[in-house]
Amino acid sequence: MTITASAIARNVLADADRRETSGTDRRAEGTAEAPVVRLDGVFRHFGETAALDGISLSVRKGEVLGIIGRSGAGKSTLIRCLNGLERPDRGSIKIEGRDITGLSEAELQPVRRRIGMIFQHFNLLSAKTVAENVMLPLKIEGMPRAERRKRAADLLDLVGLSAKADAYPSALSGGQKQRVGIARALAARPALLLSDEATSALDPETTASILALLKDINTRLGLTILLITHEMEVVRGVADRVAVIDAGKIVEDGPVWSVFSDPKAATTKSLLGAIRPSLPPAIGTALAASGETVLSVDLVGPEAATLLPALSIELGAPIRLVHGGIDHIQGQSVGRFFITLAPGTSLPQAIAFLTRHGAHVETAGHVADHV
Repeated sequence: MTITASAIARNVLADADRRETSGTDRRAEGTAEAPVVRLDGVFRHFGETAALDGISLSVRKGEVLGIIGRSGAGKSTLIRCLNGLERPDRGSIKIEGRDITGLSEAELQPVRRRIGMIFQHFNLLSAKTVAENVMLPLKIEGMPRAERRKRAADLLDLVGLSAKADAYPSALSGGQKQRVGIARALAARPALLLSDEATSALDPETTASILALLKDINTRLGLTILLITHEMEVVRGVADRVAVIDAGKIVEDGPVWSVFSDPKAATTKSLLGAIRPSLPPAIGTALAASGETVLSVDLVGPEAATLLPALSIELGAPIRLVHGGIDHIQGQSVGRFFITLAPGTSLPQAIAFLTRHGAHVETAGHVADHV
């Protein structure tokens, strides 16, 4: 009998719904309507350095949240606080409504079983087979061997590695090792999946396949995922929402399309620099030498595809697109254009028209030939 991935996913979810949460608090604030993760005023210092400086954040059920920041921004400390490996100096961290900050190691164990972890360097045991690596959390939990084997088989099918069940990690590619890591993270039916730089050791093609897998798992199982990363493409590829952390503070937070189309914080603008269109220096220098005015125009929505032709009609003069284009993020058309206006064209009229249609406009270059 052939079992499809969809059927496996439904069985995994049904099992999760039937299974008790091993002591996790199920009071009203821990229901599906409450955030799966909630941090309120979390501080963590190492000597005089504030690794976390008053972090407040929530992640709702089924959401994929990307947390991005430079090295040393506080990402690793944050994820260690979420799984109880670090204790905050003050503030509260709630997982499914239960405050974990004051729990003992014994009390943390059932909470940790509700949290799956995916690691940058896979953390597989080389002396165990792929199936045995996936079964390890279940063995620790005390699940009977027959049930462990069935669960591992289902999960390996879900991540596309059924044929590798008896192989050892040394025989796997990096992408395959990470798929095993994902299957292992799902073994104990977590409510929350933490991904700590899970794709930074992988090539771009493999990264894309892992992100597609995570998104598919999120869609099929309704699993809440929190991604810690410094890679903007990872956030763009899978996250619903992004929070930017800098020097232990959340400096920006919002839907991915909104933050990517109109970043407010300097840190966000810097991190987005590699994937967000910017005017190439050579083009900027040539335009400055010619005396042409350059406008940068940012716009989100259906009008991104029609605004420049409409502007040309409004001004009665041609518009020259010198760089940029339209991207599609979370189903939104996100336009970023660099344009020049013909000499004698009304710059205030152009800016007023663009602004009236919801665009964010900045000017650069020569403006004397415009009225």
